[in-house]
Amino acid sequence: MMGFFDKLIGEFIDVIEWTDSSSDTMVYRFERYGNEIKYGAKLTVRETQVAVFVNEGEVADVFTPGIYALETQNLPILTTLQHWDHAFKSPFKAEVYFFNLHHFIDLKWGTKNPLMLRDKEFGPVRIRSFGTYAIRIDDPVVFLKEIVGTDGYFTVDEVSDQLRNLIVSRFATIVGQANIPILDLAANYEQMSQFIEEKIAPEFGAYGLKLTKLLIENISLPPNVEAALDKRTSMGLAGNLDDYLRYSAAEAFSGSRSGEGGSSAAAEAMSMGMGLAMAQQMAANLNVHNTASLTPPPLPKAQTYYLVIDNRAQGPLTLEQIKTVIFEGSVTEDTLAWREGMDGWERAQSIDGLAALFNTTPPPIPS
Repeated sequence: MMGFFDKLIGEFIDVIEWTDSSSDTMVYRFERYGNEIKYGAKLTVRETQVAVFVNEGEVADVFTPGIYALETQNLPILTTLQHWDHAFKSPFKAEVYFFNLHHFIDLKWGTKNPLMLRDKEFGPVRIRSFGTYAIRIDDPVVFLKEIVGTDGYFTVDEVSDQLRNLIVSRFATIVGQANIPILDLAANYEQMSQFIEEKIAPEFGAYGLKLTKLLIENISLPPNVEAALDKRTSMGLAGNLDDYLRYSAAEAFSGSRSGEGGSSAAAEAMSMGMGLAMAQQMAANLNVHNTASLTPPPLPKAQTYYLVIDNRAQGPLTLEQIKTVIFEGSVTEDTLAWREGMDGWERAQSIDGLAALFNTTPPPIPS
């Protein structure tokens, strides 16, 4: 008895439409509860919608926005599949899927685990990144076959995990190959976003989807690395030890005033920092002083002379060399000599430093 009334009610269902009050529904299957569609029923497809008829699991006719009377002339593929003749007037069975073609925006993506990169300045580092993307259904038939299947109520959450994994995978590859320094990544967000969007578009297309926008909102380092960078920046701004000590003291005092860690902890940290810095500076100064005191003075420059031998000036000659020529008899007390600082040539005997050589040098052996 219930089957009879269901069929009777089904024959009076002559309007097929879908109005969506949600913001995340991508596909909706028109529910007939087993009832048949009345021949000549009215199909309403609104803007940003597409309706797809499926007959026994096989995609049949596709309807773009408009109002249609479901008759054989408007259902050419379904008519062929059902082997209807032109005089067909009976109710028929078919599944009707409505596809929402508007943009699904502000979808989130991000790295679940840090990505390991090699940076020229900092070496191996780990980074995290997140952002947003937007999609829309580009090919309803492909999307139905590849993703939706027989799901009668398909939301964007059901496909977002897979799409997010695709984006993260391509992001890791592109950032790793770009060889951009970590400190310069922020200046290249837009360029990398466009490159990822172009790179991944064919993979979204294979699902019948179109990636309309992808944004990188942030690329961050681990907290300990960021803290080290902040300290390095602070020291660079301080400039020298005195300024840095004043900066540290001000930071500690500010923390104690605001209750960050307590006044005693801040004072202790400040004292330890100042004491360590002063000890390092004193050790450095002491090391420089000790090194300077242990360095020997430069060797004195040996005094040299020029002598007139065989009517020619020869030199410069050291005292050892002059002793040799005196011993050989080439130089006597009357030989003219000159050294730096003298006004002119003088007898060797009259020059301090040379006169003693003649007194200690034995005379030549007589022939």
